[in-house]
Amino acid sequence: MFTGIVEEIGQIVSIQKNNQSAKITISANKILQDIHLGDSIAVNGICLTACNITKNHFTADVMVETMHRSNLGNLQKGSIVNLERAMSANGRFGGHIVSGHVDGIGTIIDLKKEENAVWVSIKANKSILKYVVEKGSITIDGISLTVAYIDNSCFKVSIIPHTAQQTILLHKKVGDTVNLECDILAKYVEKLLFHTQQEQKTQKGITLEFLQNNGY
Repeated sequence: MFTGIVEEIGQIVSIQKNNQSAKITISANKILQDIHLGDSIAVNGICLTACNITKNHFTADVMVETMHRSNLGNLQKGSIVNLERAMSANGRFGGHIVSGHVDGIGTIIDLKKEENAVWVSIKANKSILKYVVEKGSITIDGISLTVAYIDNSCFKVSIIPHTAQQTILLHKKVGDTVNLECDILAKYVEKLLFHTQQEQKTQKGITLEFLQNNGY
């Protein structure tokens, strides 16, 4: 479990791509101070398992599903990434509940400076946007951010100087992709509502809708 508060910017040292999977090695400093084999590390918001650790690097395997759901396939040697260790039991919950399980990718369509902040507009599929609400939380490349605007095709976040300095988001340009993870609470609510509606239909037995669907 993560909070979306990026701890460090790392750099891809090597990436070995197979047919649909990969193995990546990333250089880091801060996050390696308290990491053990098998621990989870969020890389651009993607929960990966450290399978090898040295003084200044860690290596992780990336399975096919992760490659399909994220933009990790676009990374190359020298790319910079957001890094966060899994939350410790005695840590502060500075962001929101982040699982590190990416829902899909979005595309940056506009970057606009507004005094000390920068507005970032991101286009996403409706399958993702349905979980996004104004003033709610969303994870972009592992960064916990507040949604400031949303419509039927995109949403916007405002990036303060601290976030700009501590993450890679403003290193990106229009047309670049980002990993998106929606608020997990929204997905649980949707699932519960679906089952509630199904149960209500079952309890009602023969309804007008049932008769119409069966030719009466």
